[in-house]
Amino acid sequence: MSNLSRRKFLITAAGSAAGAMWLAACGGSKPSSKSTATGSEAPEVSGVTLGFIALTDSAPLIIAKEKGLFAKHGMPDVKVVKQTSWAVTRDNLELGGAKGGIDGAHILSPMPLLLTAGKITKSKQPLPMYTLARLNLQGQAISASKELLDEKLTIDNKEGLAKASKSLGRKIKAAVTFPGGTHDLWMRYWLSANGVDPNKDADLVVIPPPQMVANMKTGTMDLFCVGEPWNQRLVNKKLGYTAAQTGELWDKHPEKSFSMRADWVDKNPKAAKALLMAVQEAQIWCQDPANLNELCEIVSKDKYIKAKVEDIKPRLAGNVNYGDGRDVKNSPYKMLFWDSNASFPFKSHDAWFVTEDMRWGYLPADTDIDALVNKVNRADLWKEAAKAIGMAKDIPASDSRGKETFFDGVVFDPENPKAYLDSLKIKAMA
Repeated sequence: MSNLSRRKFLITAAGSAAGAMWLAACGGSKPSSKSTATGSEAPEVSGVTLGFIALTDSAPLIIAKEKGLFAKHGMPDVKVVKQTSWAVTRDNLELGGAKGGIDGAHILSPMPLLLTAGKITKSKQPLPMYTLARLNLQGQAISASKELLDEKLTIDNKEGLAKASKSLGRKIKAAVTFPGGTHDLWMRYWLSANGVDPNKDADLVVIPPPQMVANMKTGTMDLFCVGEPWNQRLVNKKLGYTAAQTGELWDKHPEKSFSMRADWVDKNPKAAKALLMAVQEAQIWCQDPANLNELCEIVSKDKYIKAKVEDIKPRLAGNVNYGDGRDVKNSPYKMLFWDSNASFPFKSHDAWFVTEDMRWGYLPADTDIDALVNKVNRADLWKEAAKAIGMAKDIPASDSRGKETFFDGVVFDPENPKAYLDSLKIKAMA
């Protein structure tokens, strides 16, 4: 199923009489409220340390903790700890929980693949990772400085980007959050599709998500690609505007993942399943519009995103003020946590991440795409957890979502990544 209708929005884990009646009338379903964390199904451990970055799409981990869902499934001692950057997330995963680091995280979807391949670890050695779930679809944006308002940058505006470079009198400076990560890939794809070679005609810099707006204010960059709420905050502070939502680039694209060290999962399979069940239930809770206000209040806290509700809520609700005169209500590109199979880790999506990282030289051109994806992607565990919480009906028929079409008409066929690479004019294969 590609789209879940409103009737599929689910009531909270606690539930309510009215909510239950509404669901019954609409033929919906909800997760089982009964914990399986007893007897032979009890987790091997009672806790683990998970990392997150101050972004709206970290909500499922935060909600699983705050609403007692980890505890419900026999993991009362789970810690959800803020990381200052994706580089710190990487370092703490490499360190591992036993040495004071973390064993799992809210993470950029390509990072578990790059870690497993040993391409981004400090030790330069492979760190096997498992992707247990996708945390969300879309909900990111490419933003531009207010100095480029006259250029009217949008998803498809080659003239505007050419004019921007000319008016600046130098290469465009574009900030991303981690080399080879989703925001880097969205920025590179967008620039390339609009005729700008990101390696030759632009300067790409890495800035942690919470620091994007401050760096835009000081002129560190002209463009940035990041998750919410930082694009909304830029608009609210009148420091810039949203050129495009990333869903405009690729409708319902995969974004963050819930990933863990493979050795931890292999050692604690029941605990890993318990964590996954809790995260899935949290995603269902986050998707329910009835929970939007509470969700925003919780994640806005200083220990989590540390942002005002007015920075977080509008775009979660699908109301996007681009900051350049465009004002969209109920955007089809808003962040999804459970709808449209948002939680399921399609292997075809990981195949695109590997292929695109090959395109830009982050992975060797001879990388065995299927082998790497199959080593990291644990869609099998996702299915087990979904069945355990009573959501078997939401398991997709295939591990592939099939062909994907981007805004410029380019098609990615996961059965033929070479054809996709061959079709791209701008690339930097290693």
